[in-house]
Amino acid sequence: MGLEAVEAIENDPDLTLVGQTDLEDDLEVSIQQSGAEAVVDFTTASVAFSNCNTIIQAGARPVIGTSGLLPEEVEELQGLAKEKNIGGIIAPNFAIGAVLMMKFASEAARYLPDAEIIELHHEKKVDAPSGTAIKTAALIASSRLRSPDPLEEKEILSGARGARANEIPVHSVRLPGLVAHQEVLFGGKSQTLSIRHDSIHRDSFMPGVCLACKKVMDLNRLVYGLEHLL
Repeated sequence: MGLEAVEAIENDPDLTLVGQTDLEDDLEVSIQQSGAEAVVDFTTASVAFSNCNTIIQAGARPVIGTSGLLPEEVEELQGLAKEKNIGGIIAPNFAIGAVLMMKFASEAARYLPDAEIIELHHEKKVDAPSGTAIKTAALIASSRLRSPDPLEEKEILSGARGARANEIPVHSVRLPGLVAHQEVLFGGKSQTLSIRHDSIHRDSFMPGVCLACKKVMDLNRLVYGLEHLL
């Protein structure tokens, strides 16, 4: 993702790549020496919170594409950004189609409250469920006009019915050959509705990344989700 972001930013006439960092680099020093106004982070959940904190403290605007941040971590970072009067974004997914998938799922939930989420990613994605799935579940829960009727069920094997995010079953698949995919299944009387998004290559996220790098310059708060910039 880092290499894809470098290429995308270099090819965008409205953006200038002023620096790159990797393992063992001092992020704060790199920001100060490069004069970066926005900093893109595609790392891992174990360091994303610390990186975002460093970016804000250094006076730059964070563009965070790393998933796995906990809700309380996001809230803490939003509070810090507000204190520093700095804009930025944490996005579970930078693909425009994925944002639309979440929006359409939220709309569908008003009429079909019974829903389950299946998210599929490459075998090297360490966090499960994905940030996209967690955010989708939250959007569905907030849009429902009523709660679905409870099911009488018994798991023969623990976890067979998936995890629960906002009481919505979420199933995570990790396999070679996948990139990033999500399907939201809705059930109603004698009917089903499926809303699915597929990222076939990592460059699918780059238009959203470049858009975010430009839009955060006009923000004075840290937003969660690319939909706030569309």
